Amino acid sequence: MPYKIAVCDDNEAHARHIEGLTFQWARQNGAQVTIRFFPSAEAFLFAFEEEKDFDLLLLDVEMGGMDGVSMARVVRQEDEHVQIVFISGYADYIAEGYEVSALHYLTKPLNQEKFFAVLDRAAKRVRQSEPQLTLELAGETARVAMEQIRYLDVFHNYVTIHAGRDYTVKRTLSELETKLDGRFFRIGRSCILNLSYVRKATRQSVELTDGSVIPLPRGQYEKLNRAIIQQM
Repeated sequence: MPYKIAVCDDNEAHARHIEGLTFQWARQNGAQVTIRFFPSAEAFLFAFEEEKDFDLLLLDVEMGGMDGVSMARVVRQEDEHVQIVFISGYADYIAEGYEVSALHYLTKPLNQEKFFAVLDRAAKRVRQSEPQLTLELAGETARVAMEQIRYLDVFHNYVTIHAGRDYTVKRTLSELETKLDGRFFRIGRSCILNLSYVRKATRQSVELTDGSVIPLPRGQYEKLNRAIIQQM
């Protein structure tokens, strides 16, 4: 199972050490990891606006500008499932870690055995958390939490998954439909809706909570209404 990990630390030497240990853990466990380095909380949050598919955040607490705890509070407003581990030279912020449901608080210098044990726990929680849709894109593997997917639609031979960002893959809608759970409903040949995002429906269209308006094929209105009622 692939894991997408962010290391956020304004000390590059410390960040590279954490990165190296994480790759070592991955090799020992046969895990596939993608690690992104961010030199500040602001740099991470800029990327997070488009990439909300991180599985694990390894955060320094005291950084120039925004601190790690404040950053984690922003992340938690958008993502309840990402695992957060604080790594700091100080133990003064342990209580704040609980506020953002941090998995653990480690102090520098890192003890490899303790760090690997925390990574084991984080990986287990990721596997048990919110169902995700795994997508093979050009040069990367992306995992999108199903709760973030608003709808999927088809254009020619490509399907676009509309979530925190848009992902376009060369797959059939039917293939992806088999990987979705009960909150999704297919309307016609070209679109699947996440019923959680439906604001209102008429016989001609469906309006989602983000303002998107999707044409509703003939004969789908009653079926959609029944699906919404069953989902309540």
